[in-house]
Amino acid sequence: MSATLARAGLVQPLVAGVLAAIVGFASSFTIVLQGFRAVGATPAQAASGLLALCVMQGLLAIWMSTRLRLPIIIAWSTPGAALLVATGMPEGGFPIAAGAFLMAAGLILLAGLWKPFGRAVAAIPPSLANAMMAGILLDICLAPMRAVGAMPLLALPVILAWALAWRFARLYAVPISVAVAAVLIVLATPLPHGALAEIAPHLEWVTPQFSTGAAIGIAVPLFLVTMASQNVPGLAVLNAHGYRPAPGPIFTATGLASAAIAPFGGHSLNLAAITAALCANRDAHPDPARRWIAALACGGAYVLLGLGASFAVAFIAASPPLLIQTVAGLALLASLGGALTAALADERQRLPAITTFATTASGLAIFGIGAAFWGLVAGGALMVLDRIRK
Repeated sequence: MSATLARAGLVQPLVAGVLAAIVGFASSFTIVLQGFRAVGATPAQAASGLLALCVMQGLLAIWMSTRLRLPIIIAWSTPGAALLVATGMPEGGFPIAAGAFLMAAGLILLAGLWKPFGRAVAAIPPSLANAMMAGILLDICLAPMRAVGAMPLLALPVILAWALAWRFARLYAVPISVAVAAVLIVLATPLPHGALAEIAPHLEWVTPQFSTGAAIGIAVPLFLVTMASQNVPGLAVLNAHGYRPAPGPIFTATGLASAAIAPFGGHSLNLAAITAALCANRDAHPDPARRWIAALACGGAYVLLGLGASFAVAFIAASPPLLIQTVAGLALLASLGGALTAALADERQRLPAITTFATTASGLAIFGIGAAFWGLVAGGALMVLDRIRK
């Protein structure tokens, strides 16, 4: 009898962990691939980046959850991928982007090792950080509407499936829309001959190159959105479920891991938030001390999912870009809503926040530096002027 109970107690967190990995992967891998393509990655480099992200985040989750006996889930930076889509290709192409990934990883590492720097990052007004995030997401979230105008027969079934799933099975809304899109793609645009000839998982080295423009326009915003939109909410989810891990070692580990995968095309790793909740709540296991097993299973599932990265890239490459952007836009609507709500919550900071949002969403680029940075500068300048006036 006790053995049966033990097996039942093991099955529950294992299922929760695998489900968390599948939901996390299916909900945002299209955004990650869109981001890599936007900054100049070839299909092989994009597949390498996705593989590196999956394997490293899986291994890191396995190591940290086993070591700390806590449900620590590591994920790629979905807002960071959206930032890459909004930023576009830097001068010098993907090697420059890889250099920016490495610099962002260095900043995450610094936040973990040097407490004054971590406190300085935390001091950035949340209204401005969220407004920048909303500006980054806006263009992607408009894709479903554009797709309805351009290809209604393909876009409308995807949006309808997402809406119905959102109403009746909210957790699975995005994965279901991905599945519907995949069926439509197979029916409407069959894969060309030879598209799946090289789908064996493999890493491709990209020698990072560095530029001031990419450091300011990609690395700094990537670091900021990763910290504000992933690491901080990830810690909040763990705290809400009674877990209190020290943030410094987690930031240090994710910074080192992000640096390790940057030359293979991976952009950034961080604490998960939504998928962390799947592994940290009571559904994963009634006993909080046993929920780390769900994180262990999630990590293992991510490693296995990473082996299909080349297939995912080949499939996406043969698909109508606007339809893929539709799925990505639907996946990010909730994030856009949350960012706008947080950005506009404080009436005193509302105008600086709107300025940050509008500047970021405009796509402004000066001296090769992208709009996300200028959005923070514009909103911050208004906030400083307001304080001087008072």
